[in-house]
Amino acid sequence: MQVWIGRNGERFGPYSDDEVRQWLRDGSTRPEELGWYEGMTDWRPLGELFPDDRAAPGTATPPPPPPRAEQPFMGITEDAVAPEYAGFWLRFGAWVIDYIIITIPATFIAMAMGFQHAITALFRDIETNQAAAMTAYIEAVRPVTYVVLLLGFAYYVFFEASKWQATPGKLAVGIRVTDTAGQRLTVGRAAGRNLIRLANAVPGIGGFLPMVFYVTAAFSQRKQGIHDMLASTYVLTGRADSRVVATPRSGGGSTFDA
Repeated sequence: MQVWIGRNGERFGPYSDDEVRQWLRDGSTRPEELGWYEGMTDWRPLGELFPDDRAAPGTATPPPPPPRAEQPFMGITEDAVAPEYAGFWLRFGAWVIDYIIITIPATFIAMAMGFQHAITALFRDIETNQAAAMTAYIEAVRPVTYVVLLLGFAYYVFFEASKWQATPGKLAVGIRVTDTAGQRLTVGRAAGRNLIRLANAVPGIGGFLPMVFYVTAAFSQRKQGIHDMLASTYVLTGRADSRVVATPRSGGGSTFDA
């Protein structure tokens, strides 16, 4: 593995991971200095990348390793386009497409579970006893709600943990979901992300709380909703089969957490 080191606003390398580990152990390189290797989407402290390689307390710090002449950064040219965090309209467009796709099977499931009968009963009884009619309707559609939620949950987890790293909607607009190292999500991470994201639709959990989850994405540096932060995920532009060429650029603007 080839590692680049960021020091005083400059980048040096690449070095082998064995070299970097040795320098961390003898104190030539500090754990707080930043490192990057191909596949990562962000620079991170070397102490996090190599947590088991640190200088012993009291070790005299030798001179830092001589920087190598800088080479093209992992093959990146000046004209290469760095991946970016996906913005509002891309994520919203992906959500609309996925919503339409999920609605088709969800409609058939709802009808098979008696949704049409529940609607008919609501309109029939609402004039005589509005409160009772609404209560009966809510109870009748509750199982439908849970089944449709489960369908949506399985849909997002399956596609976001797949080799495409994206739902059909995200594929259509050219974005993908990754972990913070730019890698494909595990099923567990995708499940955790979507359990939080879909919580707003669960009766008794929804309300203003999910809005807080989404609003944070408009102000966070990496355009993450709380569900992204808790699951340590990013939504980036570009498809999974596109080559990740550099650290994503942070940008402003609001996002829709699809």
